[in-house]
Amino acid sequence: MDRNGHRDVTEVPFRPSVGAPPGAAVLDFPGLAARAHSHGLDVHAPMRLAFHQLITVRSGVLRCSVDFTEYELTEGGWMWVRPGQIHQFRSALGTAEGTAVLFPPGYLGAATAAAARLDRPAPRLPLMVPEGAEAEALRSLVDLLENEYRTMSGPLEAHIEVVRHLVAVLVLRLAHLPGAASGDTAGSEAFRRFQQAVERDYTRTHRVEDYAARLGYSVRTLTRATRATAGCGAKRFIDDRVLLEAKRLLVHTDLSATAIGERLGFPDATVFTKFFRRRSGETPAGFRARASGARR
Repeated sequence: MDRNGHRDVTEVPFRPSVGAPPGAAVLDFPGLAARAHSHGLDVHAPMRLAFHQLITVRSGVLRCSVDFTEYELTEGGWMWVRPGQIHQFRSALGTAEGTAVLFPPGYLGAATAAAARLDRPAPRLPLMVPEGAEAEALRSLVDLLENEYRTMSGPLEAHIEVVRHLVAVLVLRLAHLPGAASGDTAGSEAFRRFQQAVERDYTRTHRVEDYAARLGYSVRTLTRATRATAGCGAKRFIDDRVLLEAKRLLVHTDLSATAIGERLGFPDATVFTKFFRRRSGETPAGFRARASGARR
């Protein structure tokens, strides 16, 4: 807990589980809580994950938040938290039964990563509720993955690869559920390059013109590609990323608004406050107070 009455976010790297196949972790909810405890973490604290976390509920209800949006997982629901997102369990893990699958970037092969669009921005909704045959297939797949992860059969190398391939199948199925994709159009290559550049440089420049010049596109091309893929213009896309990071820093650190503005590339606190108010409808201080109060 910091001096403003809210907890600093915990940066969580991927750590292999002791005595388990390296590269991924497949855990029930008590196992997930025990894993966090073994690493000195509060499983219910907000965490910025450095790995993918797939969560499904078998029974009960589990409340979570991802980047300041609340979600409720019920039976058969899935949540996919991507690296860099801030995740928090908002209800006790004991209120539900389910499975969590954790794996770091680079765990799956390049072909799988491309087919599952792991290099794309996270979908706007991390919550997925498959139905019918797709739901049954995912449930059977998770059962098989859990059994293989916990019961090693054959040589260790083969066991490791079987787990990897089962995780790959799971990821591919989830990535292609209706509503799970972030878009795939003729403008996607331009958008992917733009998205990667924004992720790298959003603290340095907020101007579409700068990204267009660096990437060799016109502003119009970037705007059209971004609108087709992400559903908003290029300037809005940049501003959304800046606003998200501002909210993360306001809620999960005790940095002043001035310091946050400087970190995000604003020339002074006044410009940052005007930007934040215009995009969110409230001041940085107002957002911090409201978000901190809601977390108590």
